[in-house]
Amino acid sequence: MDLRELEAFLAVVETGGVGRAAARLHRAQSSITSRIHQLESSLGMTLFHRESQRLRLTVAGETLVDHARRLLELADQTRTAVRSDEVGGKIRLGAMESIAASRLPHPLAQFHRRYPQVWVNLSTMSSHGLVADVQSGGLDAAIVGEAVDATRFRSVPLYEEELVLVGARDSVMLREPRRLAGGAVLVYHKPGCAYRRRFEQWLESQHIVPAHVLEFASYHGMFAAAAGGVGLGMLPRSVLEVFPQRDVLSTRDIAPRLARLKTFLITSRDRHLPSLARLEECLREDAAKQRAGSGCGRVKAEKQKAVSAVR
Repeated sequence: MDLRELEAFLAVVETGGVGRAAARLHRAQSSITSRIHQLESSLGMTLFHRESQRLRLTVAGETLVDHARRLLELADQTRTAVRSDEVGGKIRLGAMESIAASRLPHPLAQFHRRYPQVWVNLSTMSSHGLVADVQSGGLDAAIVGEAVDATRFRSVPLYEEELVLVGARDSVMLREPRRLAGGAVLVYHKPGCAYRRRFEQWLESQHIVPAHVLEFASYHGMFAAAAGGVGLGMLPRSVLEVFPQRDVLSTRDIAPRLARLKTFLITSRDRHLPSLARLEECLREDAAKQRAGSGCGRVKAEKQKAVSAVR
């Protein structure tokens, strides 16, 4: 098994056929076919079911995909490290959508200026999905809103989010949350969302069963619905601060035990990438600056915008 065989294998998987893989790699189709056969021979396993003109991965082939990607990425990073003192390669980073929108633009821009040779591929999904992808090797690292198993993951605390109820400026439900029993709550569409779980915990603590639960694929959609008086959402204040039409919304504080939610950068304990260490450094620096910038004056100004806290 060599790297050219793995490269041919992944090209077939990602393009969906030998012909397209050959075009991507600028090789003859016979060369691609030969490398696939050599790889199967060296592994002693069949990697594709061959059905007429169609190739379908076997169980062994599916298992090989992530390992092949990691081997090729490691090879690429090794070449970069040998040829230069500079960090290079690719990082597959995952984050909750709220973090991607409100926290990551600045540190990622700073990281790119420092290490232009590194390509950061950013994916967004729920915390539960991010943890699963780091565990399976689909992501190198992720920023999540939940504690993880310390035996399997390395976890670095980053940002602390403050969750608030968000509604229209004239929302009766925001002034009297118990009216949610006849109204609608606005939540992220993935059940694994850390903020959605906190909202559900708060509703339970208030003995409120909402009449309707409306799911959204984006926080901007939730803000638009809240501004229109459709219902209430529970979102980080940091996300509201970057929403262009935030002046049409109001917030209400909730008890700190539910409002405060820490986020963590997690990596698998067997992942050791020089570029990832540099990214962690940038994120730590940014998180420290944001904590230093959230002093008493800023907090007081934010509190003045909110209605009295719900216990």
